[in-house]
Amino acid sequence: MNDRKVRVGAATWGVAGWSAGVLLLLVGAPLAARGRLPERLATHWGGGGEPDGSMPLWAAAVLPALIWAALVAVAAVAWLRADGRTEAVTRGWLGATLLSAGVFLMGGQAAVVRANVDREHWREAGSVSGWIVVAIVVAVIVGLAAWLMTRRDVGAGEPVASAPRLAIPEGQRVVWFSRASNRWLHLISVVTGLPAVAAAVAAAAGLTGPAWSLIVPLGLASLAVLCCSSVRTRVSDRGLEVSFGPFGLPTRRWVTGDIESARAENRAPAQVGGWGYRLNGLGTTLMLRGGECLVIRAKGKDFAVSVDDAERGAALLNSLTARTAA
Repeated sequence: MNDRKVRVGAATWGVAGWSAGVLLLLVGAPLAARGRLPERLATHWGGGGEPDGSMPLWAAAVLPALIWAALVAVAAVAWLRADGRTEAVTRGWLGATLLSAGVFLMGGQAAVVRANVDREHWREAGSVSGWIVVAIVVAVIVGLAAWLMTRRDVGAGEPVASAPRLAIPEGQRVVWFSRASNRWLHLISVVTGLPAVAAAVAAAAGLTGPAWSLIVPLGLASLAVLCCSSVRTRVSDRGLEVSFGPFGLPTRRWVTGDIESARAENRAPAQVGGWGYRLNGLGTTLMLRGGECLVIRAKGKDFAVSVDDAERGAALLNSLTARTAA
């Protein structure tokens, strides 16, 4: 599997999971609270903060979902058509847009439900101004963070030719870049994260109190699995950089002066104790799939990461290490 297929596959699974989760919560939030909501829900507020427009419950649930579905459909077409030199930029923008739009729509829907809950008539609904402002701020921050993180991919160098050690002309800069992902770990992250998000939305909508015993452990578990579900590896004059998760955080770095050697080695999950971030007698391994791994020895310890084209990365890293030591 080449790097582009890995990249597209992981991103597609992530977008699909996020899109389905947001759609489910947009429809589910008002329906879950239907016993505590009036027949019609206030859905529009005037300049004074008083409700001046309403919708039936079913429409208040369906309309935001339709808006989201249309946005996802447009983004999907642009996502699939992105190729060539603009691929990373286009998909970076689309990913940031879907992330921020989903956060805003969920925040808006939670605000609407919260304003209408336990009201006899939609005209008695409370104000949503503060909640909408918070939703906008969070959506902008999340979208901007996602865009800044995806920009790390733009301009990455092409893999260099395979060799045990490469002859690099003096003054020339060469970069090797690869990645890998595990769709099952992505799925586990979604399965554990969705209940946490649903509980947070329910609390924001005023349906329940903050269920921290559910939100915190499931949210942390989802983030931990997500960080170990994909990896980006970069070899350059500075050394080795391994970035975890879809946003490249956290990141581990080794300068060339600290790296003793590099090699490609086949490893299986059973050898290292399973998938994810593993510690055992072989050292530290970030195992995403069985097969080729890039293994470095630095400061007397081994670190391995399962990525495609590991032999080329090791060859370049050995050459850069030798040049630094010379």
